[in-house]
Amino acid sequence: MEREKTEVVAGIDIVQSLIESVNEIAAISDYKPMVKKQYCNLARRLKLLTPMFEEIRELNKEGIPLDTLKPLLAFKEALQSAKELLRFGSEGSKIYMVLEMDQIMNKFHKVTDKLEQALVGISCDKLDISDEVKEQVELVLAQFRRAKGRIDEPDVKLYEDLLSLYNKNNDADTDPAVLNQIAEKLQLKGVADLIQESLALQEMVAANSGDPGAHIEKISILLKKIKYYVQTENLVMDDNVGGRDLSSSVCSKGTNEKNHQAPVIPDDFRCPISLELMRDPVIVSTGQTYERSCIDKWLQAGHGTCPKTLQTLTSSVLTPNYVLRSLIAQWCEANGIEPPKRPNSSQPSKSASAYSPAEQSEIENLMQKLTFGSPEDQRSAAGEIRLLAKRNADNRVAIAKAGAIPLLVGLLTIPDSRTQEHAVTALLNLSIYETNKGSIVSSGAVPGIVHVLKKGSMEARENAAATLFSLSVIDENKVIIGSSGAILPLVSLLSEGTQRGKKDAATALFNLCIYQGNKGKAVRAGVIPTLMQLLTERGGAMVDEALAILAILASHSEGKAAIGSAEAVPVLVEFIVNGSPRNKENSAAVLVHLCSGDQQHLAHAQELGVMGPLLEMAQNGTDRGKRKAAQLLERMSRFLDQHQQQEDEVQTQTEI
Repeated sequence: MEREKTEVVAGIDIVQSLIESVNEIAAISDYKPMVKKQYCNLARRLKLLTPMFEEIRELNKEGIPLDTLKPLLAFKEALQSAKELLRFGSEGSKIYMVLEMDQIMNKFHKVTDKLEQALVGISCDKLDISDEVKEQVELVLAQFRRAKGRIDEPDVKLYEDLLSLYNKNNDADTDPAVLNQIAEKLQLKGVADLIQESLALQEMVAANSGDPGAHIEKISILLKKIKYYVQTENLVMDDNVGGRDLSSSVCSKGTNEKNHQAPVIPDDFRCPISLELMRDPVIVSTGQTYERSCIDKWLQAGHGTCPKTLQTLTSSVLTPNYVLRSLIAQWCEANGIEPPKRPNSSQPSKSASAYSPAEQSEIENLMQKLTFGSPEDQRSAAGEIRLLAKRNADNRVAIAKAGAIPLLVGLLTIPDSRTQEHAVTALLNLSIYETNKGSIVSSGAVPGIVHVLKKGSMEARENAAATLFSLSVIDENKVIIGSSGAILPLVSLLSEGTQRGKKDAATALFNLCIYQGNKGKAVRAGVIPTLMQLLTERGGAMVDEALAILAILASHSEGKAAIGSAEAVPVLVEFIVNGSPRNKENSAAVLVHLCSGDQQHLAHAQELGVMGPLLEMAQNGTDRGKRKAAQLLERMSRFLDQHQQQEDEVQTQTEI
């Protein structure tokens, strides 16, 4: 029995991962010109399969037939191959794609064939797929088959020109017209284009474990020649640099510096963190480039994500961006600017060096107060640690290493409310450093934090909620926190807290309810009526948070029932009509679940005039909003057809 349950859950997880993978593919854009047509078509076809996977998920909540799991797994594997292929088509090297076009198209056809074979194996009948979705699947299959018979001719002239350029040892022998044609066809005539190509090259080196390999060396040589031509021939370096053509301001160092207006720094040369001209640009694992000192500080603060994209960093390795550094130096020279000097990297940062005796003594003194001091000493020490931990990452590391976390945990349950507040806020500040999160939870802090959430002052309760949110970033902590009794006091704070307290409670609840096991607990804690109250209160300061939480809970059976009982349909329709794009998509997501198998809610929404706004949303909404609107429109259309059919039958019987 247990084995069957596990297999059912696995099946549901597979379908959910298929939906997420298709969504990730739909988000990939800006395919390189040489593969754009084929790759756009493939991404569009895969997106057409989303309704099938969503219907499988919604119609098979009690379990997916075991004999259908194997083809779903096969499609998941094929989809992963497609995602890798399409991502390279968006982020890969243009030069590589021209030189290796035969190999790339061969891989494209293999992936397409793999997708087709896997899709054929999925039984729409066994999964109760609707006729409309079946027709869409058949359409996709037909398109896959036709795609195999179409082979677009590669640009042979561009291929030959690149080989000729590579084989010329003397750049003077190269016809400028040929170089110009290459740069135009490859769209490598601006700063952003050259940087993107260099990033793609760096990524290929990284994928080869740092070994460039012969074909990457060839690309590098070609890129350098194209870059040199673009710069020396005074081509426009960036179409959007302060509205000026950089070629018009090329001058030698010191020429008319007093009369010459300082040039606007191209955005691509600025660090996304400091917005200053980069001195030592480095690439992180997501492909983004930052000033080394800025990204070092970000990483030392305990962050594990890319500041610009918020993607998780798979590695802390920083790869020098030599191409960008060269471009910055040449831009500076062309504009009469002193090139930025790289900082002396031999000087260790504070976090890597030992603390001074005075600093070490201060931390040890605070530890003594926490351990052996009077209640007043403990309160004072907790307050000082709270401030020290807020100040910087170095302090967070040193305080944790000194053994403060278990001592602070012990102060969470003492009667003095001010000491509680200092202790929980100190833990909040310490938790900003990623490594400390595990230490805080393993020290048994969660029950104490929940105690403060229930019994503490309003400020302490708010900071306790923020601490739980910070700790719940780690998935296993979501389970621990949800099992600790935290959800009910979070719902109370969501109802009665200050504006800041409500925000803290909402972010904590949202994060906790990502875990399926916490959704029912939140519903039983009375979160739905509280969320409905936030949606209708004057000012609407919590609308975004409330709708986001409702969208998560609506997928749970108890959540769906509670939302329906709260008479949410008129409120949701109002937000679909007049809300922000994000609120429209979340309202539609909630309605999709409410209307699944419930004609009463469908009829109510239709009577309230939701059809027109849904049609608008299906055309101009967010990607997720478009999908949800399309699902609702399809169900409404089916409902109206059934209603009309029933009326026709009644009319026929009356006439008889």
